[in-house]
Amino acid sequence: MIGVRVGVLSFRAHPRAIAVVGGLLLLAAGLALLGLLTGDFPLNLTQLANTLGGAGTGGQKYIVYDLRLPRVTVALLVGAALGVSGAIFQSLARNPLGSPDIIGFSGGSATGAILVLVVFGGGITQIAVGSVLGGIAAAVVVYGLAYRTGVQGYRLILIGIGVTAVLGSLNTYILTRAGLRQAQAAQVWLIGSLNGRGWTEALPVAIALAVLLPTAVVLGRRLGILEMGDETATMLGIRTEWTRLSLVVVSVALTAVSTACAGPITFVALAAPQLARRLAGSSGVALLPAAAMGAVLLLAGDVLSQRAFGQNALPVGVATAALGGIYLAWLLATEWRSGRR
Repeated sequence: MIGVRVGVLSFRAHPRAIAVVGGLLLLAAGLALLGLLTGDFPLNLTQLANTLGGAGTGGQKYIVYDLRLPRVTVALLVGAALGVSGAIFQSLARNPLGSPDIIGFSGGSATGAILVLVVFGGGITQIAVGSVLGGIAAAVVVYGLAYRTGVQGYRLILIGIGVTAVLGSLNTYILTRAGLRQAQAAQVWLIGSLNGRGWTEALPVAIALAVLLPTAVVLGRRLGILEMGDETATMLGIRTEWTRLSLVVVSVALTAVSTACAGPITFVALAAPQLARRLAGSSGVALLPAAAMGAVLLLAGDVLSQRAFGQNALPVGVATAALGGIYLAWLLATEWRSGRR
């Protein structure tokens, strides 16, 4: 255990968790380099270095600064945000299924965006606002229905699954009432993609992470205590409902901003916290490893979906959904077997 002090705040960090974060950051850097160098117009390291230094050709600058670098940046930021959001919810629910994808918050963000796009004909900014408001509304509904002298993990998940089903039906109904062009645009957005994402999308996620990640880390010190149960946490001086509600707000905000920028990308928030916890060998909450793992997973999925299929490149949401289905089946089977024991 290593003590870390930042100003008036102090933290404890496990050497293995620090090593895992460092290794994942190196892997993310390697994937980012691969994303910048490869594509329809490949670059070599010298050309990339010259372009980043301002000496590249006009075409090289366009490829790097307008196409590839913003996409890589959005993938890293959105992946990190989803990883942290998933880690918070899984800890609050005390269940590996406690993911924004499953509980309904991503679905709420999608519904808000579709309403703005189809009903009101809004632009990019209005769609982003609608996505954030939709995620918040879904969170309020799920949290309110799950609250009964406190919020229990299984109740939160079960109600969230029901809300997700309702929102899915509502999204489908809205699409059936939309015009052809609006329905096509909404369907493309619903898949979850990084195509065409630029600095306009990267900036809101960067600001959200800069504000909410430190808040999550500070509040995350109480997550491990909450996992012991409300009675134990109360005895140790934790204001359980206030802490839980604050963490839900942080997680929902991260999910909503990410969905607004890249669409409802699944799997990352579900798998990243579990994989990070296993790598870090931690029985508690691993927010920073989860953030790094989320960034690696989303960027790896995007690079793979672009490079492995040539001209028929897949949106990253399709790749993560396919992998997520396999992972979810394995997770459910594991939980069922452990429950039988």
